[in-house]
Amino acid sequence: MPKITKRIVDGLRPHPADEVFAWDTELKGFGVRMMPSGVASYLVKYRTAEGRQRKIAFARVGTITPDQARDQAKEKLAAAAKGEDPSADRNRIRHAPTVGELCDLYLEDAEGRIKASTVAMDRSRIDCHVRPLLGARRVPAITSDDVDKMRKDIEAGKTAKPRQGNGGVTTGGAGVAARTVGMLGTIMEFAIRKKFISMNPARGVWRKPDGKQVRFLDPVEIGRFGQAMRDALDEGETETGIATIRFLLLSGLRRVEAAALPWRWIDERCRCIRFGDTKGGAQLRAIAPAAFAALPGPKGSAWVFPADRGKGHFVGLPKVLKRLCERAGLEGVTIHVLRHTFGATAAEMGYSELVIAGLLGHKISGVTARYAHMPDPALVAAAEAVSAKIAERLAEPPAQSRRIAKPSSAALQASHHSHQ
Repeated sequence: MPKITKRIVDGLRPHPADEVFAWDTELKGFGVRMMPSGVASYLVKYRTAEGRQRKIAFARVGTITPDQARDQAKEKLAAAAKGEDPSADRNRIRHAPTVGELCDLYLEDAEGRIKASTVAMDRSRIDCHVRPLLGARRVPAITSDDVDKMRKDIEAGKTAKPRQGNGGVTTGGAGVAARTVGMLGTIMEFAIRKKFISMNPARGVWRKPDGKQVRFLDPVEIGRFGQAMRDALDEGETETGIATIRFLLLSGLRRVEAAALPWRWIDERCRCIRFGDTKGGAQLRAIAPAAFAALPGPKGSAWVFPADRGKGHFVGLPKVLKRLCERAGLEGVTIHVLRHTFGATAAEMGYSELVIAGLLGHKISGVTARYAHMPDPALVAAAEAVSAKIAERLAEPPAQSRRIAKPSSAALQASHHSHQ
């Protein structure tokens, strides 16, 4: 039998009592099967790692062209050659929960663990947007393309429907789409923990930053800001001020968290800061090497960012930021915009709302509170990726591993008394 073409496929005729096969001469294992009923399908034949022969039909004749079928067959045969079993994968998908069933499991798990208002909002987004668009699909079959299409459909208003109570309609939009994708990312992380899937299909799906982030630096602005910092240092700007701003941008910390940061809270080996007190209480915060590389070396002070004069911490940050923005030609940039920029970059990279909340130190049960001694490895990895992306946009060299020298005992003593 020659290479399978449309002419070959169209020439097949059913046998009244048996299946009819046509095998391709160029791609071993690729063929067409026609049933006695006359229904024909493209299929592949392969052996599993245990040596068992398998046949799997993957597309009806007429739904795709022979060339498209050949491309799909190559992928399945390549997977089999690596020891995978396409037939087993298909059975796994068939018996896996649907997205709607996964959402029910997630909501049941969230009750009592996450704030009731958050659960209610998640339930609303699931019912309004996720179920209509993806609810009937099997979880392992969902791809990043499916999630991206969901985002576009929500933005276009395809899930709009009459509101209950006060009238009007839910209109969707970019903000709703972004938050729904973020929530779905969290649900898919739950699916990974339940071993339904091994990779999160929502990871990496582009979404517009949440509308609640009024101002943040886009990639071009970050590059201009990085150049302004380098030029300012060359012209005598305070090194401590520049270091503080760079650290805020690369860590996502609040201004108050960085301004009065003592050296005794820094744990570079474990890639975290061990806060004794924050807006959300005592906690660990995952910090990346790129952010630690921005810290100035200890100069006999208990503070990471000491004042240029006296024994206190640095307090001239707004003035330094204003001069940098004037130099970079940026408007509307406050110190909190640096934190927004970190969160917006994380969202752009596809991280879920729950992960971003953990990176920013929001007090959410199950993300930061569970880890009393070591930071969550997933948050550490996310912090490294986001900080590296911002550092790249700042056009800075890769972070170098370094050992932070310990401040003097007198400095530590002063820091301890100041926090009592």
